[in-house]
Amino acid sequence: MTKEILLEIKNLVTEFRSDDDIVKAVNDVSFSLSKGETIGIVGESGSGKSVTSLSIMRLIPNPPGKITGGEIIFHSTTNGKVDITKISETEMRTLRGNEIAMIFQEPMTSLNPVFTCGNQVMEAILLHQHVSKQEAKAKTIALFIKVQLPRPEIIFDSYPHQLSGGQKQRVMIAMAMSCSPNILIADEPTTALDVTVQATIIELMQELQRENDMGIVFITHDLGVIAELADKVVVMYKGKIVEQGNVLDIFSNPQHPYTKGLLACRPPLDKRLKWLPTVSDFMTVNASGEISENKQSVNDITQKLVVTAEERALEHQAMYAQQPVLQLKNLKTSFPVNKGMFGKPTAFVNAVDDITFDVYPGETLGLVGESGCGKTTLGRTILRLIEPTSGSIILNGQDITHISSREMMALRKDIQIIFQDPYSSLNPRITIGNAIMEPMQVHGILKNDAARKKRVIELLERVNMNEAQFNRYPHEFSGGQRQRVCIARAIALHPKFIICDESVSALDVSVQAQVLNLLNELKREFNFTYIFISHDLSVVKFMSDRMVVMNKGRIEEMGDADSIYNNPKTEYTKKLIHAIPKGLLNDIKESIEKKKQILI
Repeated sequence: MTKEILLEIKNLVTEFRSDDDIVKAVNDVSFSLSKGETIGIVGESGSGKSVTSLSIMRLIPNPPGKITGGEIIFHSTTNGKVDITKISETEMRTLRGNEIAMIFQEPMTSLNPVFTCGNQVMEAILLHQHVSKQEAKAKTIALFIKVQLPRPEIIFDSYPHQLSGGQKQRVMIAMAMSCSPNILIADEPTTALDVTVQATIIELMQELQRENDMGIVFITHDLGVIAELADKVVVMYKGKIVEQGNVLDIFSNPQHPYTKGLLACRPPLDKRLKWLPTVSDFMTVNASGEISENKQSVNDITQKLVVTAEERALEHQAMYAQQPVLQLKNLKTSFPVNKGMFGKPTAFVNAVDDITFDVYPGETLGLVGESGCGKTTLGRTILRLIEPTSGSIILNGQDITHISSREMMALRKDIQIIFQDPYSSLNPRITIGNAIMEPMQVHGILKNDAARKKRVIELLERVNMNEAQFNRYPHEFSGGQRQRVCIARAIALHPKFIICDESVSALDVSVQAQVLNLLNELKREFNFTYIFISHDLSVVKFMSDRMVVMNKGRIEEMGDADSIYNNPKTEYTKKLIHAIPKGLLNDIKESIEKKKQILI
């Protein structure tokens, strides 16, 4: 049975103009969305997928952007068939947030920092629905419960900065769902979420889709999510659609080399590779933008990269015969949650609770767990960015738990951190060259700025950037490029130990593969030791020698990364592994059958 069409995009062109150039960010894009259907849009940063969604919402900033061609036909419940490119802003406001809703990628910039989360969701309800403030508040709290926010009444009165990244994203999802829209556009809505919450949110979206016969445009770099959620897939590259079709066809028999490359970039769960294939392994692009296919299959490429169990055992035997570079003994970090009349804490939460483990030179130790499990707090406690409550941190045989700030400053060049959000890690007023040079100046690395600049240029080239970019500012780069800048800054001081805190979670799958390969190359070249923190268990498994699974501040399970994945001991770890979207053909077929059964 053919479903009623909700949205038709015909030959859409969206341009961005500068003084000397015109960029077609979306170039002749066409697809349609029906009731109850989910379309997954995939592609690298700069492919045009987010600009397509912003064009549908009429949120392209003008200037410099403008829709210059094509049609966006929306079949509105209240207004009938309308071309979104031609209606007035007043008419568009009646649709936006009501019949067409959007979940944005970065919740911190989407939420107003001066209003509570509850008031921001209530605002959307009061604007589009004829209800009282009491009813709007009750509906908001019900939505918070539905998206599994803890302590919904408290979060209603909380400000965005008081919530974790995953919690902020769930507030955004509640806001988008508040008016039961006909179309939901979700732009990387689960990027900041751990796998179990991601699975819950996807189930929630599917449930709401079934209730309202809603159409979903789902933009993501996670092809595993697309495999389990989408009915159709649209693959975009440099503003154009290079391939589209039903999800099973795209995953089982991709035709375009770019699609083949995207599918191969995902860290595999059934084998261990030396490094991840990237898009460039499958295609080359000449100076005029023409694509030619490299005639290698995914199996041919990955087979050459497989690490055998014997190779891994020999490497680990040598690694674990050394003295540990870091030792944590009964480490605890507590935060006050309730205070008495005179401001004295009356109750505490143990964010890090009795953690003990060693890390060896040249090792990558993976820290994985759900949002709020304590992994980021542990990373910052090791660096003394958060002071521990009790226990010991021993770095290269020296107990650094209680040393002075001056002594700690001297050690900081040996132990660095790469944060999750590269944009907030960089000063927007300082060029990227100076951002990399600054810590070298603080620690007196090299004799003068001329020598330091030369070293910075070498570092930029080492992370696949170039000298011409030295004087550019953070906003002029993509997310992947900004993360490369942060990596260059971290290694500028020749550290022995680097903590990577969700350092690839915001990157699309092909850029993620490049950055993970780069981190492994740098590890081999400089003999770095990593603690790799992530909610993405598949990435942690690829990167790590050993894995620590955390839950509610404590160690749930610890051991060889492959052994934990293949034979998890605890129910919590089994739940994490089960929630990973694997993108296997059998899973896709099962998902299609489920949808058919629901329709019957």
